[in-house]
Amino acid sequence: MEKTKKYCYGFCLLSSIVINILFSINLYVSGGGGALQWGEKKHETVYRPSLTWSEKAAAEAEAVAAISCSGHGRAYLDSLISYGQTVCECYDCYGGIDCSEFSPDCSADAGGGDPIFLEPFWMQNAEKSAIVVSGWHRMSYRYADYTMMSSEVEKYIRKLHSIVGNAITEDRYLVFGIGSSQLLSAAVYALSSENSSSPSNVVATIPYYPMYETQTSFFNSEDFQFEGDTNSWKLNNATKNNMDVIEFVTSPNNPDGELKTSVLGGKTIYDHAYLWPHFTPIPGPSDHDLMIFTLSKLTGHAGVRFGWAVIKDKDVYEKVSKYIEVADLGISKDTQLRVLKLLKVVVEDDGTQLFKFAYAKMRERWDRLNSVFSKSTRFSIQERHPLHCNFFNKTRLPSPAYAWVKCEREEEDDCGAVLEAGKITSRGGSTYRAKDRYARLSLIKSQDDFDLLLLRLTELVSLENGKIESI
Repeated sequence: MEKTKKYCYGFCLLSSIVINILFSINLYVSGGGGALQWGEKKHETVYRPSLTWSEKAAAEAEAVAAISCSGHGRAYLDSLISYGQTVCECYDCYGGIDCSEFSPDCSADAGGGDPIFLEPFWMQNAEKSAIVVSGWHRMSYRYADYTMMSSEVEKYIRKLHSIVGNAITEDRYLVFGIGSSQLLSAAVYALSSENSSSPSNVVATIPYYPMYETQTSFFNSEDFQFEGDTNSWKLNNATKNNMDVIEFVTSPNNPDGELKTSVLGGKTIYDHAYLWPHFTPIPGPSDHDLMIFTLSKLTGHAGVRFGWAVIKDKDVYEKVSKYIEVADLGISKDTQLRVLKLLKVVVEDDGTQLFKFAYAKMRERWDRLNSVFSKSTRFSIQERHPLHCNFFNKTRLPSPAYAWVKCEREEEDDCGAVLEAGKITSRGGSTYRAKDRYARLSLIKSQDDFDLLLLRLTELVSLENGKIESI
């Protein structure tokens, strides 16, 4: 009997020790909350902590993402709440509680450059691109300091450029900014001559992105001033020496998609917002002294407001860095975390997933657009010339973000007005300091927007032939 009791006491003691060990492991692994769960991974038994504080947040995000909005809108965590329900934010021309009501007389909005065309890709990669952040994530000022920017983000940016055939050499400096717009103004500041008796002259080649002029003029600095078109400036100042000039070069260009090069060959800012394989063939590495890129046209996440500059000269790098630091103390860590998550998806399989998806989408849109304009003598669009693309390893046509439309009839010298009469909203040529005989149409908006644009264009072109055709 005594012997049996000893065995029982021994068994109970051993069981107690095992239970305490498991409990201790649970506390260590799950941080004091939740229970351990068993799982199998490569034939090994592993412990997985159950979700605790993140479970409700994840469930809330999943619930909002599951709201369909009839496929013509989206619901977000920060959308309005009405009667306890998240309100759908409808795309243009759609309305109603669930965005199911289409307005048949609605104009096609092809004015803005909102890159929603990549939304389906990120819906397919929802799990890999989502982030869950605790409420106490990097609360201190020191975590948002410019000097504390993520080396991981820089690593993936360098890897990205290597993948697309535009590798950044180790001796180049990287600076993060709030979108490319902030970096553009920082670059002008850094290149301007502070000690000169006259301000630096800032120029760009027509047609050019209007923000160059807007920003330069807005800051009204004694160190720089906007002087307009590069070619006109060169012609008017051909006999003058030692004039300080800063040239903006947009390549591919906004609005016409051309791969541009410097006219003056001096101090140059290369705006490479659209230098990605889905918009243009990458014929070779871009190796300029100061180049600016943006996440918005790479991944479509325009609302994240993140860009980066690649800089050769250390003094210029330090001036750009100082500008960013003084302007806003750098880029928030929440933004950097999201960017890091997105870049990790972009570089998977050497970038083939994103760039093949995006290029296929843009190529299809250009094919459909060309089909419509090929039937017209009233309208024309820019010529596209094939180039060898190092990323896809083949020769192909560019597939720009925008169509640069020209009204060919002599009396129709305001193409934007002509398109507006056909229920198409565009941006007139004078926005880019070109003639208003030209207008820009955005091809990177949602599928609904593009389909409506094609419908309205088809109706306009059909009027030339005296009948209405369907697309």
